[in-house]
Amino acid sequence: MKKIRVYCKNTGEYYEVAPGTELVQLMEQTETQALAAYVDNQLKELGYPLYMDHSVEFLNYTHADGRRCYKRSIYFLLQKAIRDLYPNKQLILDYTLPNGGYGEIVDSPVANNPDDSLKIRMETVMELTEEEISRIKTRMQEIVAENIPIEKKKLSNAEAVELFTQNRQYDKARLIKDLGQFFVSVYFIGDYGDTFHGPMLHTTGAIKKFNLMKYNKGFCVQFPSNLPPYELPCVKYQEKLFNVFRENSTWCNIIGVKDIATVNKAIMAGHSKKMIQIAEALHERKYAAIADQIYARKDDVKLILLAGPSSSGKTTTSMRIALQLKVLGLNPVVLAMDNYFVDREDTPKDENGNYDFECLGAMDLSLLNTQLNLLFNGEEVEIPTFNFAEGRKEFRGNKVKMGPDDILIMEGIHALNPALTSEIESRRKFKIYASALTSLSIDENNSVSTTDNRMLRRMVRDNNFRGTSAEQTILRWASVHGGEYKNIFPYQENADAMFNSSLIYELPLLKHYAEPLLRRIPPASPAYAESLRLLKFLSYITEMTPAEHAAVPPTSVMREFIGGSTLDY
Repeated sequence: MKKIRVYCKNTGEYYEVAPGTELVQLMEQTETQALAAYVDNQLKELGYPLYMDHSVEFLNYTHADGRRCYKRSIYFLLQKAIRDLYPNKQLILDYTLPNGGYGEIVDSPVANNPDDSLKIRMETVMELTEEEISRIKTRMQEIVAENIPIEKKKLSNAEAVELFTQNRQYDKARLIKDLGQFFVSVYFIGDYGDTFHGPMLHTTGAIKKFNLMKYNKGFCVQFPSNLPPYELPCVKYQEKLFNVFRENSTWCNIIGVKDIATVNKAIMAGHSKKMIQIAEALHERKYAAIADQIYARKDDVKLILLAGPSSSGKTTTSMRIALQLKVLGLNPVVLAMDNYFVDREDTPKDENGNYDFECLGAMDLSLLNTQLNLLFNGEEVEIPTFNFAEGRKEFRGNKVKMGPDDILIMEGIHALNPALTSEIESRRKFKIYASALTSLSIDENNSVSTTDNRMLRRMVRDNNFRGTSAEQTILRWASVHGGEYKNIFPYQENADAMFNSSLIYELPLLKHYAEPLLRRIPPASPAYAESLRLLKFLSYITEMTPAEHAAVPPTSVMREFIGGSTLDY
């Protein structure tokens, strides 16, 4: 039998193997350790058979796609364990917390009725005890010990719909039926099948590290950290963040929107305009509520600090809150944090010897704190302007003095880090965390990633306003996201208020702009695999038409990304 020739990027060598050789067999031959692989820049599970010459790159947990495969497999393991222990219950994976994924167990619907399904999800949450959590975790460990193959099968659309209907996963069955694909990839652990919209590990035995802990009424399933040394994170109860997710989830349930399928249904029924109006009205109430909190402390608060991860809509959020403060009689003054960088020669360097402009040490903390305290004491100060071309601060006569109704607003990645304003009294500060914290799901056990949501926002904005291609945005994202884990996420709970900038209509809106950009990425690009993953995700979403886009208000946070804002950025 003629052999095929496969190039392994990890070793830099060619290997001759028989047609039909699975990636896991090639992995053993190359003596690498992996969770998944790129085959000609397309993500595949290790059970994928090779029938022609290919270029292969094996991925471990240090790679984002390796981590996603690992996390999906833990969720599948959890789903299987819960189905074994509670055959008449259903796992609902709602959203991702800093500790891991939050989930609840509810009654399984007895009929294919969307209204009943929504009511059951809201009213039948099983409050788990520590003993029940331990029981589920033990069952998961047993399945891992059995080292059961995770097999991928192609089912016809009708077969997949029937399978999930029998499993009483009616949301999943409805979504698959509406998509109308001829074949559906379904993964199996033994005789239990499910979809998780991406490759899995090849066996349950490959799942080495996970944890399950009680959280609120449900639980948090933990997986290793995204950062070296990739260990399980310490238990951290971030109640403020959890409550923002819970509030958004409850609000979505109240208006009858719990997943992508119901959003698609609303768009196809011609309700886009109404959906936009409701979502924007909620934002307006939130802006006003935060402004009211600040006004209640106006005698003390002189500095508003706002932070959030990339593409959270921080600029629009600060402007909209500033407008609400003006309505209340206060005068917000923006103080740009970028002007307080240390001079270039004093900037710390990272492990690669490059200037680290994102670390706290890149900020002139002494000057910042001194000038803030002088301003709060009623004195006039000369604010620096940072010359990025020269790499140094310049004083150009920009003098500021605060009036009795003035209040400063500063936005930046370190805004919630106490060390940034360590010399400022706590009573003087009001801290806001902004992020797009969607609680929408694809189906019962596939939540929408807030990170993907933000990356799509950034992709559209960068293309519209910064001359940056989708390919460049994707290739830079790992660095951006890594910085968020170091500089932003650890300080979320320091916020006095959290603003959720997500909107239930934004994915159908962003699809119109993002999909063509992703399709331009060529197969040879290192961003190609990620573009395919995002395109697959967008394929579940019904796109809003350009005519419907007109209903998005000119002051909406979405205008920061798609254009057409009347705010002065």
